[in-house]
Amino acid sequence: TDKSRSLFVSFPAIFPDPDQMAKDPVRVLVTGAAGQIGYALVPMIARGIMLGADQPVILHMLDIPPAAEALNGVKMELIDAAFPLLKGVFELSNRLRFFPVTGVVATTDAVEGCTGVNVAVMVGGFPRKEGMERKDVMSKNVSIYKSQAAALEKHAAPNCKVLVVANPANTNALILKEFAPSIPEKNITCLTRLDHNRALGQVSERLSVPVSDVKNVIIWGNHSSTQYPDVNHATVKTSSGEKPVRELVKNDEWLNGEFITTVQQRGAAIIKARKLSSALSAASSACDHIRDWVLGTPEGTFVSMGVYSDGSYNVPSGLIYSFPVTCRNGEWSIVQGKHFFLKSKHNKMFLRTRECSDVWCCLLFTGLPIDEVSRKKMDLTAEELKEEKDLAYSCLS
Repeated sequence: TDKSRSLFVSFPAIFPDPDQMAKDPVRVLVTGAAGQIGYALVPMIARGIMLGADQPVILHMLDIPPAAEALNGVKMELIDAAFPLLKGVFELSNRLRFFPVTGVVATTDAVEGCTGVNVAVMVGGFPRKEGMERKDVMSKNVSIYKSQAAALEKHAAPNCKVLVVANPANTNALILKEFAPSIPEKNITCLTRLDHNRALGQVSERLSVPVSDVKNVIIWGNHSSTQYPDVNHATVKTSSGEKPVRELVKNDEWLNGEFITTVQQRGAAIIKARKLSSALSAASSACDHIRDWVLGTPEGTFVSMGVYSDGSYNVPSGLIYSFPVTCRNGEWSIVQGKHFFLKSKHNKMFLRTRECSDVWCCLLFTGLPIDEVSRKKMDLTAEELKEEKDLAYSCLS
């Protein structure tokens, strides 16, 4: 009838075509979600700090059974906060009916927690307790990450991006990579952005400039006290353009000494002051890490990420090591310096300014320049990572 025809015509206005709806939700897993960092992190994700203010999310919160009650409390708070990005999303069952799906999954079951996730932030781990041997802690974490890797391997969405936060973060990420072989190695990373941000903060405080004006510090190596915070390529925005940090600080003794140790030992200093580990800053840094990875780094800016070494900067392959990276189209790339040479047909190299009648230009990617002091510090932290790797593999066997 005309009446029924009129109702049918108005139907799409009530139930819009899925192709015209907002962005599809992204499923984000947070392990250890009832803990300190998890409690700080999940509202940041729900507010859009990690993936953008227009990106709906479905939070998957996973924790151990003894934390189930606390985990449910976190879920209740998320619902009570009425985050718009966590409002009920809708899956199309057929062309005429929509069924609401909750924006929060809280579970102690790894399979349920990992199913369909696009981003996994691995906060849960076993902390070192007083009187524990290093190998005992490593053995506990190897067991945890082997198990969670298996769940991600079988149930996560294709191309899932993984960020390991729990310490020892680099080696936990390496174990996860070994037991989730279908996840591309470039998709498994660890958090050194916290150290990177700490370095930015120290330079900002020293120069009394906004932290947003400081860029391109580097954290090399392990997320531990052997990490190397490097300002040799860092700059600060000034009224007369970008200036090197060393030029503005004018105090190499501070940059080569107190600055480095402050960043290396900042976590311990916070524990001493709060009697608790870094939570707010770790959560914020995790958001920074994923946001830049997914949405891209600004032009001319690089950040620090723990990634699988390809041998760049003579860092041994097979380690998860912190490098300077840029991100574009959801992919990271280790920063490589560009050096121009003039090359003759006889395969002889010339300086760029040298005149020669029969030469052509060659572009070589050889990495950022590294001085002797930096080289030693980079090798030292790589050596620690090799020792951790050997210890982890001994726990497996």
